Amino acid sequence: MAEEEVKNTTNTEVEAPKATKRSKKAKRIVNAGAVHIQATFNNTIITVSDKNGGVLSASSAGANGFRGSKKGTAFAAGVAAEKALSIAKKNHALNSVDVYVKGIGLGRDAAVRAISAAGIRIDSITDVTPIAHGGVRPKGERKP
Repeated sequence: MAEEEVKNTTNTEVEAPKATKRSKKAKRIVNAGAVHIQATFNNTIITVSDKNGGVLSASSAGANGFRGSKKGTAFAAGVAAEKALSIAKKNHALNSVDVYVKGIGLGRDAAVRAISAAGIRIDSITDVTPIAHGGVRPKGERKP
C-alpha cells in the first residue's frame, strides 16, 4: 500500500495554471474635454483629456515617425493632432474641446487647425505659455 502511494505521487500530472480572462473595459463616453498642445521648437505634444484631467489619448510628432528637425514642423504637429483626436473621437465619442496652447513652436496654429478639421467643436482657445519675470529676489543682503 505504501508503494501505491509513492507511485501515485510521482506519476501525477502537474496542471498548468489557467489563464484568467480579463473582462473588456467599458468605453467611457466623454462629450466635452480639453486638448493640451505643447509646442516647442523641437517637438509638438498633443494630449486629449476629460474635464477632470484624465488622459484619453496622446500623440506627438516623434511618435508619428518624424525624426530630427522634422519633428518641429507645422506639418508634423498637424499629423500628431489628427492622430490623437481621431483616437479620442473613436474610443470616447469626444465632440467638443477647450484648447490650451503652451509654447512658441511652429506647431501651435497647425495643431489648432487640425482639431477643427477633425470635426470637433472648439469652445475656447487659451494660451498658457509661462512668461519669464526675472525670478525671485536673490539671496544675500541688499546693496546700498
